[in-house]
Amino acid sequence: MPAPIRFVQDSHLFPEAVDVVVIGGGIAGAATAYELARKGVSVVLLEKGLIGAEQSSRNWGWCRQQNRDERELPLSIHALQRWKQLKEETGEELGFRNTGLIYATKKQEEIDAWEKWGQMAKNYGMHSEILTAARAKSLTAGSVSAWLGGVYSPTDGHAEPSLAAPGLAIAAQKRGALVFQHCAVRGLDVSAGRVSGVWTERGLIRASSVVCAGGAWSSMFCRRHGIDLPLGNVIGTAMRTAPIEQVIKMPLYTEGFACRPQLDGSYTLSVSGRGRVAVGPQGLRYAKKFYSTFQARRKNLKVHLSPSAFFSGPEALGKWQFDARSPFEKVRILDPEPDYAMVQEGIAAMKREYPALSAVKVVQWWGGMIDSTPDAVPVISSVDKLPGLFISAGYSAHGFGIGPGAGSLMSDLVTGSAPVVDPTPFRYDRFSDGSAIKKPGMM
Repeated sequence: MPAPIRFVQDSHLFPEAVDVVVIGGGIAGAATAYELARKGVSVVLLEKGLIGAEQSSRNWGWCRQQNRDERELPLSIHALQRWKQLKEETGEELGFRNTGLIYATKKQEEIDAWEKWGQMAKNYGMHSEILTAARAKSLTAGSVSAWLGGVYSPTDGHAEPSLAAPGLAIAAQKRGALVFQHCAVRGLDVSAGRVSGVWTERGLIRASSVVCAGGAWSSMFCRRHGIDLPLGNVIGTAMRTAPIEQVIKMPLYTEGFACRPQLDGSYTLSVSGRGRVAVGPQGLRYAKKFYSTFQARRKNLKVHLSPSAFFSGPEALGKWQFDARSPFEKVRILDPEPDYAMVQEGIAAMKREYPALSAVKVVQWWGGMIDSTPDAVPVISSVDKLPGLFISAGYSAHGFGIGPGAGSLMSDLVTGSAPVVDPTPFRYDRFSDGSAIKKPGMM
């Protein structure tokens, strides 16, 4: 498990009816609940476990525009604006710091890709600096590598995953939202062909709109209602060091490791671009849709068949009744095993690169399940097949930094407001109309 998340107190009176139910207390769900409450909408946020306890507290904590897929870039730019505003607006410490963010490399092909990306990003008013070898070295003082160059965005930054989703949930409560943990949503109530509420383990809540922001569980939930949501779940590994005098002052990406300085003097650390896939029924179901993505990432993935995934967790088979225990109650907090070899590899790479950190020790390590789409762009969309249902899922390891923007966009879609950015790239129907195109080289 990662560092303890901030405690969120449940609301008092369980509602019979609200305007909107948000399912899932990760960053996307909490930000959506906050933005809806800010608009004066009656909203309840329901979480089967604890707010922010799954992937939203297990990620790197990066808040970046740099190296985003072009389809995500406008929303990422908006998200950074929201990150900068939220502490003053909410009175909650989310840990955001506008420190800048750097990628350093010894490979010319990476520099070429970053230069091409930078030319595209200028069209959106986003500036990133292509680094000379000398500039890359000056921004990574203390490193031993002779970098060929890099890319740097002074406007990017980072926040604290253990604080962000809980802080937004608390901020939503201040605006009138209701929040309940250990309250799984078993399914949708449907009347006359549209959503009319949700069935929870505590009973029915009537609502005309429901947002499914369930992370790795979203596909299973939607499938129960005949909504085909192609998600592939990748298990990432991260770790935290003991506090130490920080020589790396901003989030840093290298071929051997990626890290983020935490507020207490420790680092969050991982191995760049690596993960594993425990194949279960859901993975087999969508294998064809993910084939090109898998081929592009194959060298960085460990793949194995997971017999346990057939019986429990978000990959499992099966249906359930809404008046009986659901899969979401069997696994309150998804806590996959980390890759211990990756832990050793990551800390060794950091120590090799920064001799001043040779005494640093790893004190925690954890796994997290990342819900990914075939084109690595999230779904933030209504569902025409079932009016009143909205999906906010498939953030493909990009969700934490984009979270406040996703909350803004989803709140606009639910309320019929003018959207903060064009929602077309995030529409659910792209997987059925053939317009979802994967760009394997984009991070």
